[in-house]
Amino acid sequence: MDKTIRPGRIAGMALLMAVLLVIFFVAIYKLQIIDGAAYYEESLNSVTTTQRVKAARGNILDRYGRVLISNVSQNSLTLNAEDLLSQEDPNAAILKMVQIVTDHGDEYTDTLPVTLAPPFEYTEMTDLQRKLLDDYLDYYGLSTDASAVELMSLFRQKFEIDNSYTAEQMRTIAGIRYELRIRYITPTADYIFVKDASMDLISSLMENNVRGFEVITSYSRQYNTTLAPHILGYTGLMNPEEYETYKQQGYSMDAVVGKEGAEYAFEQYLHGTDGVALVTKNAEGTITGRTYTTEPVPGNNVSLTIDLDLQAAAEKALENGILKMRADAEYKPNVATGGALVIVDVKTGEPLAMASYPTFDLTTLFEGENFANLSKDTSSPMFNRCTMGVYEPGSTFKPCTAMAGLTEGVIGLNDYITCTGIFDKYGDTGYSPKCWVYPGAHGADNVTEAIRDSCNVFFYTVGDRLKASTLAKYAAAFGLGEHTGIELPEYVGRMDSPDVKKQLEGTSWYAGDGLQAAIGQGRSQFTPLQLAEYCATVANGGTRHSASLLKSARTYDYSEQVAEAQHEVLSTVDSDWANWQAVQQGMYLVANHPDGSAYKTFGGYYPTVAAKTGTAQIGDGKVNNAIFICYAPYEDPQVAISVVVQNGTAGANIAPIAKEFLDSYFTVKTVNFSVEAELSILP
Repeated sequence: MDKTIRPGRIAGMALLMAVLLVIFFVAIYKLQIIDGAAYYEESLNSVTTTQRVKAARGNILDRYGRVLISNVSQNSLTLNAEDLLSQEDPNAAILKMVQIVTDHGDEYTDTLPVTLAPPFEYTEMTDLQRKLLDDYLDYYGLSTDASAVELMSLFRQKFEIDNSYTAEQMRTIAGIRYELRIRYITPTADYIFVKDASMDLISSLMENNVRGFEVITSYSRQYNTTLAPHILGYTGLMNPEEYETYKQQGYSMDAVVGKEGAEYAFEQYLHGTDGVALVTKNAEGTITGRTYTTEPVPGNNVSLTIDLDLQAAAEKALENGILKMRADAEYKPNVATGGALVIVDVKTGEPLAMASYPTFDLTTLFEGENFANLSKDTSSPMFNRCTMGVYEPGSTFKPCTAMAGLTEGVIGLNDYITCTGIFDKYGDTGYSPKCWVYPGAHGADNVTEAIRDSCNVFFYTVGDRLKASTLAKYAAAFGLGEHTGIELPEYVGRMDSPDVKKQLEGTSWYAGDGLQAAIGQGRSQFTPLQLAEYCATVANGGTRHSASLLKSARTYDYSEQVAEAQHEVLSTVDSDWANWQAVQQGMYLVANHPDGSAYKTFGGYYPTVAAKTGTAQIGDGKVNNAIFICYAPYEDPQVAISVVVQNGTAGANIAPIAKEFLDSYFTVKTVNFSVEAELSILP
């Protein structure tokens, strides 16, 4: 093959190279000589800054993947202090900006705790507002006792607000400039001038050549249900104390964090990682370029053990029951003042629903004065009675006493104790507690019949034979007065004992204290969640599981699992199966025997229910608290329930609340099992 290079090809290649070189030099000449001055001028009038890009918070879902809380993106306005205050008359610019905002129906942020018009006075302050104001006054050498009038005088001087402005205008200007200045004095969150600004407002500001503001994209929480506010919780900006903790984890000063409920409990999963972008702006402040150096990573999605349908049924049943009790009592203010309903899975301990009443609406919590009004409400609607309320258990404690007595051998399955209506062993001391049927009597009962009859004398006898420390040991094994393992804040409560009495009252323990402890009176106080888990432990034969709310956590795109529920066993009550059967049979009779206190509600009910009622005396002249626990179905327990109604009179009165829930449960669960099956086949 002839590989000789022809002269014509060499000449063509040389010509091509020459043309390319000419084009290159012409382009260089144009950039550097012809357009160089323009590009140089543009470079002088543009600036590149580093900007943090907020990461979206993870979603919160129920056990079947229904989204309870998600995010909605919004445009917010921040103020560029350097650009705003470098204008010829920054105070006039502020008034113009505020006027446009209010004309468009938007609201701007002003947290200065001073009235908007004279005579100037301080308004009610949060702890954060008080701290920031004190820091400001201290910075300028004023006493923290300085009056609002003195503060406004300082503003006029420092911000050069001349007398051509009215007092109201001066207050408006001072509010904005205070927000900007305090962030130089005390490290705190960035100043968001307008949250969720409308596009009409942004367009109007641009059309009017208003300088000094910047548009940023952020996220706010969107509540997709009005249910379970005490479980879900809410978010907010960090206060200084929280920042001291979270800054160690790399949180920015203006980070939004969980404040209550699951938002707080699962912060480690829900919080995303902010990104970083290089932002270029021209002389007018218009963004001309944005380059991400670090992409933001959204938070993980958290699935709870809660079933949204069951939560709806629980809240409805509790509210209906309490309102009916109030109506029957002609709405006396001291009847049915509040309550809780808790439902847990017998086999895993998972909370399926937790209702607290009165309640509130998360979707409107931060509208107007709602939060402040709810916080002041004497009925405490924001108080989670399921985990934070503690109540004497009354006779619902008797199954625990029975199991302690049977397991320790102080009574046998075939032992009978005769109730004469009075326990008179200590009559010579003047102490002879009575059975609740006195002047009647139950006669001879074995342990199963004693639970059915809720016989005080029987359980006084068992309690008298047990050491106080032994009864306390069994209560702890059942989880009464112990942490449940739930991630929400909870009161542990207490089981009555010599140590508890000494701590509370400084006096010694007497035999009568042990008698009262055995029937659930005295100083014992437990939460509705503890009572539900205790009931589940009875139902499953002695295994107490953790009440964790976490079903799972997955990455923001659901592609990877970050955490999964662990059905942890917290304690066990080891006893012969015959003992469990005797106690369970007693609870069955409470609901299914004509002498049982819950028979009126559950007699003939299917599936069958096992239950125990309780009435807790809370003092002379006060309406007793009502306590009720049950599990169902009796033959194959699935759910355990506790109901507490403050000033509910008697446990039998609130059994219909549990029944209304179970009516829904045995309907809803079939639907949810179908949903779960469908979800399981999804990729």
